[in-house]
Amino acid sequence: MQQEYQLQVKPEIAQDQEKLRLFVAKNKRLDASDITYIEILKRSVDARQKNIKINLRVRVFIKEDYKEDPVEISNYKDISNAKEVIIIGAGPAGLFAALKLIEKGFKPIVLERGKNVRERRRDLAAITKNHIVNEDSNYCFGEGGAGTFSDGKLYTRSKKRGDVNQIIKLLIAHGANNNIAVEAHPHIGTNKLPKIIQAIRETILNYGGKVLFNTRVTDIIVKNKEVNGVETQNGLIIYSKKIVLATGHSARDIFELLHNKGIKIEAKPFALGVRVEHAQQLIDQIQYHCDVRGDYLPPAPYSIVKQVKNRGVYSFCMCPGGVIAPCATAPGEVVTNGWSPSKRDQPTSNSGIVVELKLEDFAAYKEFGPLAGVEFQKNIEQTAWHLAGETQRVPAQRLVDFTKGKLSDNIPKTSYQPGTTSIELGSVLPPFIYKTLQNGFEQFGRSMKGYLTNEAVVHAPESRTSSPVRIPRDRKTMEHIQIKGLYPCGEGAGYAGGIISAAIDGEKCAEQISLIY
Repeated sequence: MQQEYQLQVKPEIAQDQEKLRLFVAKNKRLDASDITYIEILKRSVDARQKNIKINLRVRVFIKEDYKEDPVEISNYKDISNAKEVIIIGAGPAGLFAALKLIEKGFKPIVLERGKNVRERRRDLAAITKNHIVNEDSNYCFGEGGAGTFSDGKLYTRSKKRGDVNQIIKLLIAHGANNNIAVEAHPHIGTNKLPKIIQAIRETILNYGGKVLFNTRVTDIIVKNKEVNGVETQNGLIIYSKKIVLATGHSARDIFELLHNKGIKIEAKPFALGVRVEHAQQLIDQIQYHCDVRGDYLPPAPYSIVKQVKNRGVYSFCMCPGGVIAPCATAPGEVVTNGWSPSKRDQPTSNSGIVVELKLEDFAAYKEFGPLAGVEFQKNIEQTAWHLAGETQRVPAQRLVDFTKGKLSDNIPKTSYQPGTTSIELGSVLPPFIYKTLQNGFEQFGRSMKGYLTNEAVVHAPESRTSSPVRIPRDRKTMEHIQIKGLYPCGEGAGYAGGIISAAIDGEKCAEQISLIY
């Protein structure tokens, strides 16, 4: 017999099968010897009170053996000779679109401007050590896209968009730990993601699909308002009547290509700000109301939202036990982001703290039309690069100094490996963003006692939160509103905000293609 229960237990009980068995037996009036196994279905931390609890949903096996159901890759068939669909971009949207197309009996041809995940690491090292940015292979471009180095946060609020569990199952089938199906805020870890991405690529190849690296698309061939194929930087022309455009939020050249060809795109609001780093121990103390985090609790995250003069100021992509990374996609710019390894065991935590932007904020760039947000974003990133000595060193300021508009005398060593340069960040950010962040940080400090400290360091800018462009599509068919056969998809098209939502969007585009192709 099996029974499911909702439980709230101490952290040390949640981590110990025997203690959990005795707890369930006592509280559910069962004979402990009859409980053969307790399967944890969902787990979350409740840190609202001083005595922290773990919320569990469990399945209790009573006088019945537990058998783990293996998560397997879908029963795909060989599609080597099937109709071909071009997918531009090998990030989450593109890769999961490819898997869904194979499932539906179509042959995906995935074109990725960057390198495979193994070779890509050399280009990441070149950014960190030599301040050299490869425009086609960096933290945003290359196999797996930005998702490979986003640390694999899988939490999404987009559950109405599609089957989140199906995406989780596919990730587990390709090597992710089973616990991503259990945790309320699942996370894979940047150190684990490369092998998972490679495994997805192997599935695509094994069933007859193609994945081409170092293949940047330079033109989309359109005839009579219908796609006919693409041309790449090496002169290769690939023909297809169906193209999934899954390029990610930083593919500025693709946005420009579409605009120059008269293919409709729109400016989209996004958020921009800074990335702040604290000692993880401090965040643990604040969130867990303790001096030292216990062995049974994970490194504490935080999520915070405030309003400053009708603008949202909020934490974004918070990375407990993580590091800050250099994420420029072209020479002459500085961009920050953050990630955590699977164990989240680094001594620092970091989070983007960003300000909600509105279309009217881009008025100074109206001559660029739908690319106004791109130019706004670009100007800030290039300013940061110039002020930091035209290197990948990042402009930085101690947190209290930031709120007071004071240049920091020195910057303590942070996890950002290219290094920091002490700069008053009001010279990097537009005044309305800077002042909004100053007010926001002061509010954060009142809500999280100890957060507003000069031991924390602010890095600027955090500018790639989402796409500054939306590529309009029909709600039902998911095709571009003007161009038949073109399927704008994922974060770059303005329809997703993370790995899960991008993967779901990729699957949905593939589903639509399968219905009519």
